[in-house]
Amino acid sequence: MGKEAYRSYIHLRTNLGMRPVDIHAELVELCGDDAVSYNTVCTWAKRFREETMEIEDMPRPGRPITKITPENIELVRSLINEDPHSTIDDLEAETSLSHGTIFTIIHEHLEMRKITSRWVPHKLTLKQKQERVKICKENLKLFQSNSWRLCDIITGDETWIYFRQIGRKAANSSWVNQEESPKTVIRRSKDEPKRLFSIFFKANGWLYLHAFERGCTVDRFSYIRDCLKPVVNILLKERPKAGTRGIKLLHDGARAHNNQEVLNYLNDVGLDLIPIQPTLRT
Repeated sequence: MGKEAYRSYIHLRTNLGMRPVDIHAELVELCGDDAVSYNTVCTWAKRFREETMEIEDMPRPGRPITKITPENIELVRSLINEDPHSTIDDLEAETSLSHGTIFTIIHEHLEMRKITSRWVPHKLTLKQKQERVKICKENLKLFQSNSWRLCDIITGDETWIYFRQIGRKAANSSWVNQEESPKTVIRRSKDEPKRLFSIFFKANGWLYLHAFERGCTVDRFSYIRDCLKPVVNILLKERPKAGTRGIKLLHDGARAHNNQEVLNYLNDVGLDLIPIQPTLRT
């Protein structure tokens, strides 16, 4: 059906007193996915009820007026360069261009897309990255040779839980070119209210969670007392015969984790440590 045929049908059914929702349902049944949208049916039904009887479009002299000009394209480009996180609504308010015009300029003329910025807790050096890749490849070979099993790995780490929720990921989206990487955003200020948690988990789920008192930080004593000992006790209950035999611990290179007393304790209880490069040390 063409545009005029749709309008004629909507005109007829409206004059018979049918509701737009029923008219649209009939069109969907008749035309399937090619049927006009429900909003279109509502718009034309309203016009016909207000005695706007024309079925055909009014003639439009000359070429349509377009706002997609080189000047406007450069204007949108400059605004995006100033603030890559701006939304189409922001650009619409700045330029007075329509939503559709800005959308066309961004996607068809500037060839840009909007993606969410990547969150990075730390910025590693090239040497640290290369060392981590090397260690990961060595560990992967042990899994592939069946020397290690994933179910025998315990991963532990500390994390700060902030009292203030960060903004939605969509708010951090920014316009980038087709081949350009997403922008980087730093999460929060270190002075914001927060609380420290220590979490240990295995392949089948979490194993142990400890909330440190407010204002406390992790040192070798608290790490052994509040984290490692409870984890070992849980393993002994879950594995009364095997105990910690074959279990491997994966944690980062934080100062409290690498302390000699911690390493001695792990050796005493029979927990093997998976090698990994210290987090921020060169």
